[in-house]
Order: sequence, then structure tokens, then C-alpha cells
Amino acid sequence: MALPIEDYGIIGDTHTAALVGRNGSIDWLCLPRFDSEACFAALLGNESNGCWKIAPAEGGTATRRHYMGNSLVLISEFDTGQGTVRLIDAMPIREEHPWVVRVVEGISGRVDMSMCLTIRFGYGHTIPWVHRSDGLLVAVAGPDALALWTPVETRGVDYSTVAEFSISEGQRIPFTLSWSQSHDSPPRPIDAWYAIEDTRSCWEEWSSHCSFDGEWEDAVTRSLITLKALTYEPTGGIVAAVTAGLPETLGGERNWDYRYCWLRDATLTLGALMRSGYHEEAIAWRDWLLRAIAGDPSDLQIMYGPGGERRLVEWEVDWLDGYEGSKPVRIGNAACDQYQLDVYGEVLSTMYEAAKVGDPPTTATWGLTETLMDFLENSWTKPDDGIWEVRGPQRHFTHSKVMAWAGIDKVIKMAEEFSPTVLGMSGDIPLDRWRKMRSAIHREVMEKGYNPEVGAFTQYYGSTDLDASILMIPLVGFLPANDKRMVSTINAIERDLTEDGFVLRYRAEDSVEIDGLHGKEGAFLACSFWMADCLALIGRQAEARALFERLLGIRNDLGLLSEEYDIAAKRLVGNFPQAFSHVSLVNAAYNLSGHPQAHEMQGSKQMLRKVRQGSRRKKSSLHRRHSIS
Repeated sequence: MALPIEDYGIIGDTHTAALVGRNGSIDWLCLPRFDSEACFAALLGNESNGCWKIAPAEGGTATRRHYMGNSLVLISEFDTGQGTVRLIDAMPIREEHPWVVRVVEGISGRVDMSMCLTIRFGYGHTIPWVHRSDGLLVAVAGPDALALWTPVETRGVDYSTVAEFSISEGQRIPFTLSWSQSHDSPPRPIDAWYAIEDTRSCWEEWSSHCSFDGEWEDAVTRSLITLKALTYEPTGGIVAAVTAGLPETLGGERNWDYRYCWLRDATLTLGALMRSGYHEEAIAWRDWLLRAIAGDPSDLQIMYGPGGERRLVEWEVDWLDGYEGSKPVRIGNAACDQYQLDVYGEVLSTMYEAAKVGDPPTTATWGLTETLMDFLENSWTKPDDGIWEVRGPQRHFTHSKVMAWAGIDKVIKMAEEFSPTVLGMSGDIPLDRWRKMRSAIHREVMEKGYNPEVGAFTQYYGSTDLDASILMIPLVGFLPANDKRMVSTINAIERDLTEDGFVLRYRAEDSVEIDGLHGKEGAFLACSFWMADCLALIGRQAEARALFERLLGIRNDLGLLSEEYDIAAKRLVGNFPQAFSHVSLVNAAYNLSGHPQAHEMQGSKQMLRKVRQGSRRKKSSLHRRHSIS
């Protein structure tokens, strides 16, 4: 059985990422990309579905874990009866081939160790053909090949590769694993220790340019590193999580594949990165967006593959038992075909924020902006599937209308604040039409989204149900937080949609007809961060800070969060690590600490030049190509 979700850490190379357990086992890894088929899938099954474990022979879990500085180099230390040993894990910044580098280091005594490598391509299904070639152990199946190099003698047992060895104080023993296409020769082994030091240096250089300082700096920095780890460097796309199939309810059916680029999650991630001084990511994501959504805006999807792929066919992996029996295990995501109105607003809002920090639209991006505005003029009145990707009927979701308003509002401000030359505008801008559309949406939400009997804005027009997404209303400027209707809504959500201090998205157990699924789910962590933001805005600063500190307290020992929190089991649930949760943490930290908005941070051309220069330095450092022989 897989470990609790909080017992995993992440290592990655901005192309893909692996989950490393506290027991020294890599239980999830997809190669060569985030959305490739997993070669280690024990996370969703058992050891026979693929994993790579290096640990003391006597067993047990790491006594201490931490990242090496502000990097993605993971250190796990095991105290045993024989002594102490350290396991160092990293995925070097990719040159051509992906690598997983593991180094065992003796700290004290002499410790007996074991290694077991079980490779199962195709999400834990395909046993490879294994042979030796030029000192490498090579495993091949279909299009994929993995090559292991280590000075330790290995042998095959029950379709796995195993080894036993001992390590003494001051000694280091390396293991490197590379992926290649099966018709190519495997890459030459790399210097494991140099790769680890270089990886640490690259990540720490990138992290050093974070503009956040003061209280919660460590939490914010770790979240930003995690968000950067979820970016797909070749294209600029940003995936929602590393994993597929981790359940929102232990043993339940709410299990989805999150290894794709949701436009909503990506725009929010981008906002947090821009707010923290990372300008290069904004340009890369904007260019990815232009490629991904090219064409008719009515065909815009809510998510795409890391390279901009549109077909994300959902299917069930019947040979995997699911995390703690949570079935079915789904690969792909049918929600890609949903219509979610809010996504248009979030994309447009990000265009404005990018322009304010010195990245005004190109002719192409302004053309896209106008096209999306034209689409909204004809489509904002239609029902949609909502932010939570419900699998019930479409409705007029209040949050969707609010976010459409927010995007339109930002485009109007962009047109008002920038000259036509800067924006690359062509022809007359229909500002009067856009202002009328903005007013019409606002008026309708106020008339139909607020239920005076409930004393709150509700999930959809005519509903009596609460929905935590409504907490975004003051955060995007639709209404001031101290508006009596908003205060009443915040109080209602706090009273009726909160369990043990954590905010639920909605009452899932009462909403089968809404989301088409059975069972409860955990508390959605982003919603609790939004509540902290709202409490601060209405003057309940002490309560806001207390909630924020409590949310920081449920991170694992490495500072990582999943999508949700199981209040009864007191465990993290849902896909991991989750961009939405870490974005909300970063934004709440900025809001509660009084940091300015992203566009307020760039007060002069001199500051803007510094940001751009820093961005160029970051890119050359984190994405530099190194040669290790």
C-alpha cells in the first residue's frame, strides 16, 4: 500500500516530476513528460506496479527530511541501530534526457542497505525486457527505455532488480536512472554528485529573485518553487498537479487526472509568479496560451496538454487498485470538453496584470483579447459547467458570471490606461459596448445571484446552496468586502459551509444532482485561503491570520499541500502537490502581510528594467544546459 500523501516529496526537472516517499521509495514517475505513461505507479496500486526503493535493510522511514536550501534536491535521513544514512534525490535540469539521481551517503556507523528497482511501463502494466549493455542495466518495452548505472552489484529477482550493500561514514554511493527512446542508445552515465550540486545551484539561483520578504517568506518561497516545478519548460505550460487518480475522498470515486494545463490554474499560478518578480514565466505562458487556444474562441477548452494538446481522452485503468482502494483510476480528463465561462475572465484578467508589470500585449495577443471579448458579448448569458467541473446539468453559476465581469473589467481598464500604440490596437475600440456588457453582468448578478432569504450570494441563480467560489467576489473587485450582502455571504459560508474551521467547496453529499457524483469530499484548501483573505478585508485580521497559520500547519514536513484536506482522517487528500493550493497560499501571504499588488510593485522604468534583467538571469541559470561526463 502507498504511503499517506503527506509522506511524499517532489523532485522534478520542469518537464516532469517524481514523488519520493518517506520510506525511500519513488512511487510515481511519468517519463518523459508530466502526462506520459507512468513507469512507477505503485502510488495507485502496489510495489508490483512499479517503484524504486533505496532504504536501510532493516526498513523504517526517514527520521528527518528537508530540501537542500531553496531547491528541489531532497534529503532524507534514516537513523538505524547501525548508524545514520542520508539519501539524496534530485532530477537534474534537463539537457537532453531526463535523469533521476540518487546518492546514498554514510553519516555515522556502517549501515546495511537494500535497493529494489521495479520498472513497469504503461501505468504499472508492462514488464520490460532487461539486459546489460556497456555497464548499464537497460529495461526496454515498446517506445520506452530506462538505463540504470551504479557501482553496486545488482541481480534480477522476480522481474525486479535488487541489490544489497553497506555504507560507512563519509562514503557516497551513486545510482542514476535515465530515460531514452527504446530505438536510441541510452545516454552515458553522469557524475551524480556534480548533478546534485548543479541542480541545487540552479534552483537556489532562481529562488533568490523572489520579491517577497518578511513574515512567511519560507512558506511563500517553497510554494513558488513548487509552482515552478509544475511548469513545462519547453512550452511554458503549467500543469495543475504531478499526479493522477489521488482521491478527494479516501476510498471514493472522485479521482481525476490533474497532469494537464487548466487555463484557470495556470493564470492564477502565473499571477503568483509575476507578483513575486518572475517576469520570464509570464512571457512563456502567454506564448503557450496563444498557441494552445488558437482558432475559434467558441472552441476554447478549459484545459490542454502541456504542449497544447486538445484531446485528453478519459479512460479507466482497470489493473490498478487505486490509492487506498479509491476506484476507478482515471487517466485523461473528460472535463476538457466542458464550457466554463469563468476561464475567459481569468485569461483576460491575466493579460491586464501582465501589461501592468511591463509586458503589454503584442498585436497577436490584443487580437486574441478582442476576439474573446466578442465571444463573451454573445455567450455570457448562457449557462455553463462552473468552476468545479460538475458532471450534472449546466446552470447559471454565480461565480462564472462574476469572473466574466472581472475579465471584461480588466480589458476595459487596459484599453483606458494604455495607448493604442502600446497595445497594438487596430481600429476603434468598442469601449461603450464593453462597458454596457460589464454593467449588464453586474446588474444581473446582483438581481439573481443574491438570495435574500438565504442572506447570501448562492451557487447558481435561484439556488439556496452556498458555494465557496463566491468568496472571489471581493477579491476581484466585483463588490467591496464590507458591502452588507458580501459580509452576510462570508458569515453564511463560515457558518454553514465550514467544518472544523476548513471551508468546503459546496456540500457534495447533498449535491448529486449538481455534480453527478456520490459521496463526500475533503475541504478544498484554496477555499480556506480565500476565506482568510475575505476575513482580513472585513477587518477580522486576527481571525484571518489564525486561519492562515492553521493552513500552513497542515502542510507536510516539506512545505507541500495537496488539493484537499480530510477533516475526519486529518490527512491530505487529492492530487499532489496542487498548484491551486500553493497559488492561494502565496496570494494570501501577500494580502495578509500588506504587500502591494503585482502592478503596484513596478513603480518606475528603473524597477521594470531590474525585473527584466533578473528574469533573464533566472532563465539562463535554471534552464542552462550542462554537460556532465
